[in-house]
Amino acid sequence: MTPILSTELVNGPFGDPTLYLDFRFERRALLFDLGEIAALAPRRILRVSDVFVSHAHVDHFAGFDRLLRLCLGRETAVRLYGPPGFIDRVEHRLAGYSWNLVQNYATDFTLLAHELAGGELRVARFRCHGRFRREPLPARAAPQGLLLDEPAFRVRAAALDHDIPCLGFALEEKLHVNVWKSRLLEMGLEVGPWLSELKRAVAEGAPDDTPIRAHERVLPLGELKAKALRLVPGQKLCYVTDLVYSEDNARRVAALAADADLLFIECVFLDEDAEHAARKFHLTARQAGLLARGARARQVVPFHFSPRYTEREAELRADRRGLSGRGQLPRGAADRAHHCRGNGDRGPGAASRGAAGAPRKPGRGGAAFRGRDCRGHLRSCPHGAFRRTHGCAACGVGPGRTDLTGKLPLIPRTSYLSCRRSTVSGPRALHEPA
Repeated sequence: MTPILSTELVNGPFGDPTLYLDFRFERRALLFDLGEIAALAPRRILRVSDVFVSHAHVDHFAGFDRLLRLCLGRETAVRLYGPPGFIDRVEHRLAGYSWNLVQNYATDFTLLAHELAGGELRVARFRCHGRFRREPLPARAAPQGLLLDEPAFRVRAAALDHDIPCLGFALEEKLHVNVWKSRLLEMGLEVGPWLSELKRAVAEGAPDDTPIRAHERVLPLGELKAKALRLVPGQKLCYVTDLVYSEDNARRVAALAADADLLFIECVFLDEDAEHAARKFHLTARQAGLLARGARARQVVPFHFSPRYTEREAELRADRRGLSGRGQLPRGAADRAHHCRGNGDRGPGAASRGAAGAPRKPGRGGAAFRGRDCRGHLRSCPHGAFRRTHGCAACGVGPGRTDLTGKLPLIPRTSYLSCRRSTVSGPRALHEPA
């Protein structure tokens, strides 16, 4: 399955936290956090429609001025989302400049700032032609932290404790539409831009008799759905940063990132500096791994490393994976055991196997993981070596691939570890990109 988004940590694991999410099939992008964005080309910044800011510490909000400067004079609007008090922060940033000449712009660039406070989303507008004065707009309900709800995806937030309110985010694709190109050819159709319109109609729930223009032909949506499309559950991406390790935060992260296909999570300090991390209201790498395990995340990308570990990056990554009997989630945090229904509910470690002890293919024996089989969380080299460009000599496995699709190479049976003894970061929370 091709994900609808490609992701990029703009400043790498040690720089300002900023995640750029680029839509593959339309000229649009999102940002999770707004740290320094000088590394992004202007044309990429101008694609940004929505910015989700976890909190207003300088390393998460320093890119605001560059975004504003590039968008001035353009007929566009950018929506900003943040925690309580965020609208005030936006207003103060804008008030730091003089806007006496902005009426000369032919266009009226607009910022729409939102702040999540309890179950309510407060909104204010700042217009270029209004000299960016604050214009309050009606608030709306935000059930379960819902910030943005569109036909193809939604974005939710959860409030976390960083000594101030800090938001974690989850982007959930509602439905993934796969196109069978071979079946299109059988129908005498070629791929092209019309497929974007087809996917949009499906995502919006258009009726089956909706006419779809495919080059010179017009076909009903229902016929195309039946013959050339495959509809599958969408994927889930989560972003969690700047939080202290506590029972309440663990519970909130487990709920927000439950069964995430891709989890970006901060790994600021080594476990040896856990007391310092607590004073700073940040996570250690091992604590991040425990939270990822509690959420049953399938793929994990650690980031927001402290500069003090510039020469020790490998230790941070190893610390996140090293959970063999060392550390546990705070009492009461969600960390429910996993099992395989096809194995007769034998619990963790009861890997489903076929003839001659070979692992069964996904779907045989079922799984507690959206149809994946019970060995789905073991598709990682125990030496942490599966990266985008190389394999693991210890396992005798060649180059592998890890991306949002979750298509990962399997390792030899002799290299499998049981669920209880895994030295990596637990169920569905194993892989890091190269």
